[in-house]
Amino acid sequence: MSPQRYPPKAPVDALTGLEAARLGVYVHFPFCLSKCPYCDFASVVAKDAPQERYTRAILSELAMRAPAGARVDSVYFGGGTPSLWAPHHVAKVLAALRERFELAERAEVTLEANPGAADAERFAAYREAGVNRLSIGVQSLDPTTLAALGRAHSPADAVAALRRAREAGFQNVSLDFIYGVQGQSLEQATADATAAAQLDAEHLSAYALTLEREALAEDVPLAKQLARGEVTLPPDDEVVQMQRAYAAAFSRAGLERYEVSNYARPGFHSRHNALYWTGGEYLALGVGATGTLREGEGATRWSNHRSWEKYLSEVEAGRAPDATVEQLDAATLQSERVAMGLRLTNGVELPASPFVDSLVASGLAVRDGARLRLTERGLDVHSAIAAKLI
Repeated sequence: MSPQRYPPKAPVDALTGLEAARLGVYVHFPFCLSKCPYCDFASVVAKDAPQERYTRAILSELAMRAPAGARVDSVYFGGGTPSLWAPHHVAKVLAALRERFELAERAEVTLEANPGAADAERFAAYREAGVNRLSIGVQSLDPTTLAALGRAHSPADAVAALRRAREAGFQNVSLDFIYGVQGQSLEQATADATAAAQLDAEHLSAYALTLEREALAEDVPLAKQLARGEVTLPPDDEVVQMQRAYAAAFSRAGLERYEVSNYARPGFHSRHNALYWTGGEYLALGVGATGTLREGEGATRWSNHRSWEKYLSEVEAGRAPDATVEQLDAATLQSERVAMGLRLTNGVELPASPFVDSLVASGLAVRDGARLRLTERGLDVHSAIAAKLI
């Protein structure tokens, strides 16, 4: 029997009509036990991560960057593998955020987790620390696909992790999946989607494997293998069919597609991720993290050093660990907001223009009053549409 579900609340974004955090905090934990061959996030293999030192650095960076007295609607612990971070350190970070900000009542507090048994043992402690949403990186329930992705857990581990999350009191759980994997057939992806839908999670994400070098932050092993011709990915038209198989399976299970790659039960879309798609502000802390805070009509965007040694040395010297800093004007922010908002299935309010009219005429978008929504075909090519808009 499913637990009774209580979705958090957040302000409604005027442009998209979606509940979304307006100010969120992203905290990056870069350490992993192993590096997945497709992962380009700022992560590093460390069997004995300097957890206490890293926690002190996060608290120091928070003191440098935090706007005083602001209201925070969401907190997201990403990685890396945040479920390796000792729960008492996570509790320290959340306590510091409560001291620094007004943390909204029933704010969404997410922690990414691996499905391994050791991670699942900590779920109850994370719940006690103040985490109220888990995002578990299942990636697949097919052993062959898991092996191709270099994942160490089994399908049974993933099912057990969800059970442990429920036992720990989590009523808001998201599961991540990847399709379009080397060697994966449409039949395998369809079976994976059907099995995923039967797990009764509140939120499911399904992402196509991306290995194009220009889209990656670093040259990952699988991308190198692809370039050398050692592996091949399924053809594009088959990958689109895989996506539609996921969408159909999730819809049958009562989850609505609300964004290009995300599906949720009513009221359970990710409010933190929605702030990125609706032009919200986000304070980013930790190795490789990117944040954006408003300043008048514009904003400042920064990215931290991806090297954890460089990050720690800068923070411990009392300096902001900036790798890059960029000033954004109002026009840039608006174009980004529209392009990102079109990732959402309910679209954005957008005036007519020759380009917008061409999208409608070609069947890539539809008009709903002042709102423009991409069709299923349009969502399939969102990146190309967004690039032209920006």
